[in-house]
Parts: sequence; structure tokens; C-alpha cells
Amino acid sequence: MMKLDFFDIEATDDIAKPETVGSITKDSSALEVFTDFNVYMPLMLEEGSCAVEAEKQMQKAHVRLKLVVDKDENFVGVVSLDNLNNQEVIKRLSKGYSREELSIDEFMIPKEQLKAFDYDQIACATITNVIEALKENGQQHCLVLDRNAHKIRGIISASDIVRKLKLPVNIMTDASFLGIFNTVYHPDGV
Repeated sequence: MMKLDFFDIEATDDIAKPETVGSITKDSSALEVFTDFNVYMPLMLEEGSCAVEAEKQMQKAHVRLKLVVDKDENFVGVVSLDNLNNQEVIKRLSKGYSREELSIDEFMIPKEQLKAFDYDQIACATITNVIEALKENGQQHCLVLDRNAHKIRGIISASDIVRKLKLPVNIMTDASFLGIFNTVYHPDGV
């Protein structure tokens, strides 16, 4: 068995941070704002999960979207905080359901209704290309497919674009691709 030693933390020690080759701009590779599921574990919920608990988990983790999977972890759709905080919840409550009875299945967007980018295209695109392609979509996330492997390879999030470009956008209210587009191309509000 290997014995680990403890060392003193000296006054000259600093905190490690990722090295940046250069600052990220709207002309940088779209891969700079791409969350690769080959590197980072995707955030998932199992279908049938309680909508109230899912909402709490997402707020606690500061995430606005999770993938929904079946018991075998097959992808079935996505659910966002927007889905869980909309008029549909109120409609169901007015029909006599309690919040605890509501399942994410009632609010998720099934995979058959989703569109996504292809990884090979994203690998050749700029952040500007992504923003422009999605400016009219009004969404805060876009999945990225590896069509050759038939897998969801990752996700592009408006909040990641805002954070990495250091844009003056309120992530909780304005972080749609349309909001980002307006900030990038009309920073003075014109």
C-alpha cells in the first residue's frame, strides 16, 4: 500500500487555474463554449422523477436544463427550469393536482421534438456562427450530436457563452441566444 505524505502550504503557493491561450471572443471556435459529454458527465434525471424535486435540484446546482433518461439511461428528452416554471404547472395545479404529484414527464420536451447541431459542424464553427444560427430560436441550450456514433455528444449553453465572453447579460433573465445576439451586436441597446 502506498503511503501518502502531507506537505506544508507555503506562502508562495498559488491557486492553479486553467491556462488560456488567449481570450475568447465571438470569433473563437464554437468548441470553446461546448460542453463535451466525453469529458464532463451529462446532468440527467430519470423519467418519472418528481417535478418539484427536479426543480429544486436544478436551482441548487445552478443549471437550467437536464437530460431525461429512462431506467436504462436511454435518452428520452430534456427538461428545463423554464418548463417547470411555466403556465403548464399552474394549469395542472388548477385541475386539482398537487405539486408533489407532478412528474417531469409532463413538462419535458421529448427527443422527437428536439433539434441539434452536428459535432463536425460545431468543430469548424465560430461562436458567432452559433449565436447567429440560434438568435431566432430563443432557447438557452442546444444539444450537439455525434451523428456517426448516434450519440448526444454535448451541449451548448447560452449561460456558458455569456460567462466565457464576459458579456453584461443577466443569465437568469436574458441568457437566451437572442439576448446574447443583441448584446454582442448592439451593446449600446440600439
